[in-house]
Amino acid sequence: MKIVVTGALGHIGSSLIRAFPVYFPNAEIVLLDNLVTQRFASLFNLPAVGRYRFHEVDVREADLRPLFEEAHAVIHLAATTDAAGTANNPAAVEANNYRATEKVAAACTESGARLIHLSSTSVYGTQDTTVSEDCAPEDLRPQSPYAATKLKEENLVRSLKSKGLKAIVCRFGTIFGPSPGMRFHTAVNKFCWQAVMGQPLSVWRTAYDQKRPYLALSDAVRAIPHIIERDLFDGRIYNVLTLNATVRKVVDTIREFAPRVEVSFVDSPIMNQLSYEVSAQRFLEQDFAFTGDLRRGIGETISLLRAAHHD
Repeated sequence: MKIVVTGALGHIGSSLIRAFPVYFPNAEIVLLDNLVTQRFASLFNLPAVGRYRFHEVDVREADLRPLFEEAHAVIHLAATTDAAGTANNPAAVEANNYRATEKVAAACTESGARLIHLSSTSVYGTQDTTVSEDCAPEDLRPQSPYAATKLKEENLVRSLKSKGLKAIVCRFGTIFGPSPGMRFHTAVNKFCWQAVMGQPLSVWRTAYDQKRPYLALSDAVRAIPHIIERDLFDGRIYNVLTLNATVRKVVDTIREFAPRVEVSFVDSPIMNQLSYEVSAQRFLEQDFAFTGDLRRGIGETISLLRAAHHD
């Protein structure tokens, strides 16, 4: 079996590529990354049993057909993911993320490779009730250029089913938990960094008691092999998340490990981002059990950071 991972050295990819040899012994694992974030260390100490092949490529520009030839599945992780940091530059987000998805989806269609396309639960935006994949299109209210582009990517991938593309769209919750290639711009990870470094947690002023969907990295890494093993390329959308939690819950959990942490309320460039809660029932019905734990993920992250920073 041949598996291709775009954005392979990022937060999710750097853990996923280490898990693949366990799920798929003897698989050829092709790693694609443009190294724009310079996470070279994600390639260090890969499992000796893995059959890895790394290519430094930009999927927007590369000829992907030879790389995807005879691949069983392509996991498309390559994207700019900093929603708040790119709020004022929607054209750049679309040019990067949509173009990448366009190229990857076309190459999968041409080569016959199955596609796991990662989207985001942020496409839902503000919701009054728990929302599922079956909500009406007018109920999708993305409130950042990142989320709006993800929604556009979803529509592109699903439209290619008529041309023979076998794909699944996974709306992932916000990732938490450590990995070799992790970054600290998303909520839980950023708060863990700030807590260990003695900085106040910078919480969006309107968000403290609003719910958001979160996904443990351990669950993300298990979900992708599960999709491949079950051949779950039915063209549908699946919400993939461990839990819905308020920012207050996240902060209270961090305080279990860093009792003296303070909160600093800030204004977000993504304004009017209100509460929303997401159902993962459709994915649960595919015999998947979410086993991640917010407290464990926060504890592991803080423990790793503290090893390098003692008070």
